[in-house]
Amino acid sequence: MGFNTDALHKGLVKDESFGATITPVYQVSAFSYKDMETLERVFDGKSAGFAYSRIGNPTVSSFEHRINALEHGNGAVATSSGMAAITQSLLNFLSSGDSIIAGAGLYGGTIQLFSLLKNLGIKIIYAADLSPTGLEKLYSPDVKAVFAETISNPSLEIIDIKEIADWAHSKQIPLLIDNTTATPFLVNPIDYGCDIVIHSSSKYINGSSNSISGVIIDSGRFKWNFEKYPAFKEFKIYGQFAYLVRLRKDCNASLGGCLSPMNAYLNLIGLETLGVRIERICNNARVLAEELSKIDGITVNYPLLPGNKNAELAKKQLKGFGGGIFTIRTGSKEKAFKIINSLKTAIIASNIGDVRTLVIYPASTLYIHNTKEEMHAAGVYEDTIRISVGIEDVEDLIADFESAIKGL
Repeated sequence: MGFNTDALHKGLVKDESFGATITPVYQVSAFSYKDMETLERVFDGKSAGFAYSRIGNPTVSSFEHRINALEHGNGAVATSSGMAAITQSLLNFLSSGDSIIAGAGLYGGTIQLFSLLKNLGIKIIYAADLSPTGLEKLYSPDVKAVFAETISNPSLEIIDIKEIADWAHSKQIPLLIDNTTATPFLVNPIDYGCDIVIHSSSKYINGSSNSISGVIIDSGRFKWNFEKYPAFKEFKIYGQFAYLVRLRKDCNASLGGCLSPMNAYLNLIGLETLGVRIERICNNARVLAEELSKIDGITVNYPLLPGNKNAELAKKQLKGFGGGIFTIRTGSKEKAFKIINSLKTAIIASNIGDVRTLVIYPASTLYIHNTKEEMHAAGVYEDTIRISVGIEDVEDLIADFESAIKGL
């Protein structure tokens, strides 16, 4: 079936009690049982069921099933935020002394997280060139994974997923991809060989900026070497579910970064319109980027613009779309602030993926704790504005931005 049909029907866990068309909110902490023997089996994993919402909840489980279906995964675990998802996805198998290779142009919050991982003895090696040639130069036996963003936020570099996955698998290490900015509507990284997909579902999946959440989807295809990855030794009996079982039983449950039932419910609502929203957002972003690129003194970075080095890969890998965010350079911080403050339709906010168009000056907000080198690697400069395009009528957005820019 097509994506929009799948978004409405695939992976749907029906509530048989009253015939609800979407899983209701199970806003409870714990679940009762008729006898202690049954609860004991649930806790031990020998019987299906829910015991405590930090470990599992029907509404959260429904969200996990549906996003897993859309990402073509083997299973999913939802978390309290996108940052919690990245943290758990890595700590599920990394140990002190391990290294990972990561794309240099990552979201600022991810770079902050990686600086904390260094305190745990986990080394982060940043790659400006995420090609097999570039990766080969950085590889050593202690490298245990590659981490990248499908469309980096906000540098808008697009990675060749299959090329990187093939290289990673030649070294017997997994590829983890943050697919937040692309969403499963534009690409399913697992279909290109990615092993673990991560989302900050607070963004496009939710769509309305009304809840914080994250999710990890495992492909179940990576052949874990239990000597190289000792964290999974006792989970060997679970075969292709080893990563997921440890993630749920140990990492997710013990760290406590669980998703609330209400936020899972809001994500379920957003998930059903993901395809139609992303298509509209991407079309708006392309048209708005094209119009702003015609204005003297404004430099626009968007994958589908003529001459952009990512254009061909976007057409091949992202169904011809370029994503919903782009950046403009204005010439100075003063001009950037004047433009932002003059906008009437676009909203000043730090999120992306809303149905509304959002703008921010990232250098002193999202990247306030990063070095100048890290900012530049992420495509952030002293005159950069990041624009997350919404579903408004594009003519109104064009008029709003043109008025703000020409009023300088």
